[in-house]
Amino acid sequence: MIIGKVVGTVVTTISHPHYKDRRLLVIEPMHLEDEKDGGGFLALDNSQAGIGDTVLVLREGSGARQVMNNPDACVISVVVGIIDSVSLQ
Repeated sequence: MIIGKVVGTVVTTISHPHYKDRRLLVIEPMHLEDEKDGGGFLALDNSQAGIGDTVLVLREGSGARQVMNNPDACVISVVVGIIDSVSLQ
């Protein structure tokens, strides 16, 4: 699981059938100051997230396919929740 910020969306004219009725979001991972920045990635939206939302992303193919309820889906990352707040203690 990764906590990230939605920084954009991807618009396509043709997409894979497994992506039907789902948006592709650009996610920028959030990390602590001493951690390396892994760079942004794409994730399918499963939570009605929008630009600026902090989200929880499942970034593992098998789990992502289970969330989509499609064992044959060609997906690696899927947004599984919108986070209201994060507190580090």
